[in-house]
Amino acid sequence: MQKIDVCFSPELLPKYEITDKIVVVVDILRATSCMVTALACGVAQIIPVMEVEECKEWQRKGFLASAERDGKKIEGFDLDNSPFSYQNPDLIGKTIALTTTNGTLAIKKSKDAAQIIIGAFLNISAIVAYLKKENKDILVLCAGWKGKVNLEDTMFAGALVEALQADFDVATDDSLMAQILYNHAKTDMLAVIAKCSHIKRLQNLGIEKDIEFCFQIDKYNVVPMMNGDFLEIVA
Repeated sequence: MQKIDVCFSPELLPKYEITDKIVVVVDILRATSCMVTALACGVAQIIPVMEVEECKEWQRKGFLASAERDGKKIEGFDLDNSPFSYQNPDLIGKTIALTTTNGTLAIKKSKDAAQIIIGAFLNISAIVAYLKKENKDILVLCAGWKGKVNLEDTMFAGALVEALQADFDVATDDSLMAQILYNHAKTDMLAVIAKCSHIKRLQNLGIEKDIEFCFQIDKYNVVPMMNGDFLEIVA
């Protein structure tokens, strides 16, 4: 039986062997939720990059560009880090370069994986179905917050473990901890995360509607995957 494991932060990723695994990158608030939304709403490709200057270079080449740090849009870029910004019909068919505080870093650090796919509560059932079909070892990589563990990404990891436990070996304490947290929180996830640190940061920016949106289950039926430098829908 194939295995599912959880890495709580990109800082811990060197402790895991990922060469033959599917890495599911998750940054619920808000990077991977934005990526899933953008591609589901018709954006053709996303170019995740680590550095602001690299994102600016793509913008100079004529691409749309989105840059966020500490939850706020960086001046001079086209888009912010709200999932509502990516539902604009004018973005259909476009390619967008994107850099965020945590999510794009997690993607880039996963470059040696067999596959990198993008997860959110918004597309969790599509992710589950895809992983069952592929039947490879899985590592759920939580983007966290600046190298630290966060609640919302860990809850998603636990939801994925819960959904896959009949088909994959849940062999590590990391996976079990995430699963226990999710089972504690699943009846009212918004209430459980209400006091978490990132929620407080985002509430200070006045974007409560983004938080509620990101915790919707199965709004989209897409599986975004990295293909070279580009993030695209594969299923």
